[in-house]
Amino acid sequence: MPDSFTSGAHPALASHLGLFPGQDFRLTTGRCSDCAVIPQALWYFADETIAVPRPDLPVAGFARGLNAWQDLRQCAATNTTGLPPLIWIAAPEMVRHAILAPDGATLTSGADCWTFETVPKIALNRSFFNSASIASLAPHPLTVRGSRRNESFSARTIWPEDFRLDSSAALQPVDATPAALQALVRAEPRGGAQSPFAAIPLWERRPGAARHWDNAPVVAAMLNGAQGDDDESLAGHFALVTGRVGAAGTGAGPGAMGDWLANNFYTLDHESEKGILAAMLPLDNYLADLNSGQAWYRPSYLLVAVLRSERVANLIQGALARTYNQFYRHQLVYDHATMNCASICVDVLRTLGWKVPARGATSWVAAALGLPYVALRERSLVQGAQRFDYLSEDQTRLFPAAAFEEIGADLLRLATGRSPRAPTPLEAMLAEDLDAVIFVRVPQLASSRVWGDAPVAGVREYWARFPSDAAQAKIIPVPPRPFPERLRDPDLLPPARRRSDVAIAVLAALSVVGIPWLLWRIWSERKRHAPPPMPPSKSRIPG
Repeated sequence: MPDSFTSGAHPALASHLGLFPGQDFRLTTGRCSDCAVIPQALWYFADETIAVPRPDLPVAGFARGLNAWQDLRQCAATNTTGLPPLIWIAAPEMVRHAILAPDGATLTSGADCWTFETVPKIALNRSFFNSASIASLAPHPLTVRGSRRNESFSARTIWPEDFRLDSSAALQPVDATPAALQALVRAEPRGGAQSPFAAIPLWERRPGAARHWDNAPVVAAMLNGAQGDDDESLAGHFALVTGRVGAAGTGAGPGAMGDWLANNFYTLDHESEKGILAAMLPLDNYLADLNSGQAWYRPSYLLVAVLRSERVANLIQGALARTYNQFYRHQLVYDHATMNCASICVDVLRTLGWKVPARGATSWVAAALGLPYVALRERSLVQGAQRFDYLSEDQTRLFPAAAFEEIGADLLRLATGRSPRAPTPLEAMLAEDLDAVIFVRVPQLASSRVWGDAPVAGVREYWARFPSDAAQAKIIPVPPRPFPERLRDPDLLPPARRRSDVAIAVLAALSVVGIPWLLWRIWSERKRHAPPPMPPSKSRIPG
């Protein structure tokens, strides 16, 4: 990578990275030998462009011999903070206020003009940028991340700059309930996949007063919808976001969102068909990377808390940075049923003191009955155990939409002073600092991919949308990515026992001892309480 890309004056680092000044970071790759980044994290980004803190700046760490949540509690008690060790930038150059020609041939920014190209489509990716993308993006000013070569610019991320907060938007209050938040997500056809971008203030501390959002810190919950071509994605995806609202006089401009930092937890142990890597990354990359960007294959929604102080946002982002260290080294392991994108984010908030309300399990009865039924039907105890874990998990940790709705409703209750519980110190701090709550809808970007929809919010809805003939389900197989044993630290704690492990043990005990004993008791009870035999009817006596 040329030295000019690591100087700190490069446009990719000219503004904030989330909450942090861009000049506090430098560009490199995962092959760097002088980064304050754990080797496990660097392994995943060996050939990717990343931003790492400059030398001598404090960096978020982790504690050995503790699980992720013990580590966070200990860190919160000492108020230890630090910069994110690694931010996935993905491309070494960024051009703001760019215009794509109507025919897609050139990209222009000010006096500069390049032949426009895109990075290649990943082989497993089922769709990509096409003429529909050009037609939809050409009318917008764009921020484009990529790399220049001779007279051409190869784009990796294309972000419409008019996707931003609007300080003049009309206030539209809603009830502080999960149902009201769900209604916002589903207000538009197909969850707003083909609707215009919208940023709707739902609450503000001083209605009617001038809004001063420039450079204001934000914390946001991000919900991504259901894909239209992958039946395993019907529940959507979830991330927490932090950053600062763009300001006048800066490169991004007032209301800008693209430089916010998305915290994307995603499985590490399989290769994504779209090249997704679990990481902290700029919001424009998270949503608009041509292969991995969520907005290219489904609509997305944010609930944005605009704050008067950065203290809550710093606490949450610092905790997330620390969690990533435990995640990359596999002390915290991704699991679709028990530790997915929503689970991890909700657990971080709850550990810090934001007591996000729980929705409880879908059904413990269905879980108990489903385990042996699925195990026998599919001849797989693993699948039976997985069904048990899904049905017995708190739905707020299992479904991204449930997490989004409960966090959003709780945020509005804290804002209006209508929380039914005494606030924790973090909740009191959040309520004091809140200036506005904004609902943002990001439409799906046009491409060769079919349109997505709003995500499901429960098991029944999932199965209602899933094809009744499983053979017709659209599922994309992906290859495994084994974690190297040489990177497995000796201090890693064993994983916690899963609920299904206990259920299987109970089921086994019942099968060997309990079921025969139960049948014997039933037979004995029936025999003891059975009425005496009736004498034969006289009409049936012979002769």
